Amino acid sequence: MLATSRWVRWAAPVCVVALALALRLWNLGNPHSLVFDETFYVKDAWSLFNNGYESTWPAGADALFAGGNTDIYSTDPSFVVHPPLGKWLIALGMVAVGPGSDWGWRISTVIIGVLAVVLLMLIARKLFGSLTLAVIAGFLLAIDGHAIVMSRVALLDNSVMFFALLGFGAILLDRPWHARRLGAWLDGRRAAGLDPHWGPTLWWRPWLLAAGLTFGLACSVKWSGVYFLAAFGVYTVVVDALARRRAGVSFWASAAVLKQAPANFLLLVPLAVITFLASWTGWFVTRGGFYRNWADSLGAAWTGPLAWVPHSMQSFWHYQASAYTYHVGLATPHPYQANPLTWLFMIRPTSMYYAGTSRGENGCASDSCSAAITSVGNPLIWWAATAALFYLVYRLARYREWRVGLIMMGMVAGYLPWLMYPNRTVFQFYTITFEPYLLLGITFVIGLSLGLSPGVRTRRPDPIQQTNGIRLVVVFLILALLISAFFYPLWTGMQTSFTFWQLHTWMPSWR
Repeated sequence: MLATSRWVRWAAPVCVVALALALRLWNLGNPHSLVFDETFYVKDAWSLFNNGYESTWPAGADALFAGGNTDIYSTDPSFVVHPPLGKWLIALGMVAVGPGSDWGWRISTVIIGVLAVVLLMLIARKLFGSLTLAVIAGFLLAIDGHAIVMSRVALLDNSVMFFALLGFGAILLDRPWHARRLGAWLDGRRAAGLDPHWGPTLWWRPWLLAAGLTFGLACSVKWSGVYFLAAFGVYTVVVDALARRRAGVSFWASAAVLKQAPANFLLLVPLAVITFLASWTGWFVTRGGFYRNWADSLGAAWTGPLAWVPHSMQSFWHYQASAYTYHVGLATPHPYQANPLTWLFMIRPTSMYYAGTSRGENGCASDSCSAAITSVGNPLIWWAATAALFYLVYRLARYREWRVGLIMMGMVAGYLPWLMYPNRTVFQFYTITFEPYLLLGITFVIGLSLGLSPGVRTRRPDPIQQTNGIRLVVVFLILALLISAFFYPLWTGMQTSFTFWQLHTWMPSWR
């Protein structure tokens, strides 16, 4: 019996991972062309690998690259506004499989997407203390269309999501570590008859160091990773203050802000900055990168108190300032741009690829056919998770449950900063960075229905209610799976009849 139970504990997560891998690998090479922003990141990745910096390409390079003519990059630098790490990861896949292979372009993103499913299950297991809820969370990420699409195209956002989720996991593990160390220190002081006053400054917090590293990795893919570093940096100070108050520390608030917060800053930020700088190693050790020699030009170098700063760092700072100016000022109209206020409701998903054909063309058996890659999520999962999010806001206000607060902090870091840029050109697919927290939120609500959520202030359901809750959850999961099967052709570029494609445009804005 024990062996059977152990087998089930392993089999369920393994099946979820296998499902995620299959859905992301099937027909990965379709289409054999650079889709959407792959035109930037794939070519940048290959020139970065070969030159140490992103280079320019000739006109018509996309078709030539897809045709196997991949070494047509120049040595002239290209102005790119995203850090290099995500492109290095794409390049690793190209080195392993071949730069002319569509699998080579996308395999790294697939691996990251599957690892994210594994990581989400591990986090949910630790957060909720339930293997069932962990498997449900992983299953929802495995079958959701938005996560599938973002794991099948060579874009950067999937990597931001993964590294930020790693940081989230580190913050989760820091909570009990900090509580144990704080409790042990206070017990020792009180045993000696001493008033703890402010409490200690805890310097050895390895999970905060891990969070600094992983949030730094997120920043090294896209600048938006800094929002996770900042949000969870503030979160640790708040959590430390509340822990001291619960422990009976007299000056708990000032202790957290004045004593522990500087230590937390030094544990998180310097390592994140070092990680970010390390990701630019190729730019620093070569001389051909964009703005690499800016400070060497006449009259450009800094003067006065900062004149001692090496020219390489002055040039780097100038590059980052230029990239920031580009980011905040980007307002180029795009047919698939989406206002962040609409993201949670999935009003304008991003079309990554679309090809229309007529009967007899490329095997089309209907009067007209469509092949599409659209990053629309599973509507049932997405809208149910959004409803759960609003419910979690209510629960946090009423019960102040720490699990809910931690999940909501992930949403704050991944979503709220985009509301500061209402005029910037942004897209629905950016939501992949906070989708894991949406799914943790709905998993928490599912746990309430099943009576599995630990430490919640709610009456335990009676057997009839629990049975009804189980039935409701099972029906929800089955419907979610069926809807994913229905939408899967539109997530993977399969050729279908135009009528079939139209059946999936549930809103006019999905066209």
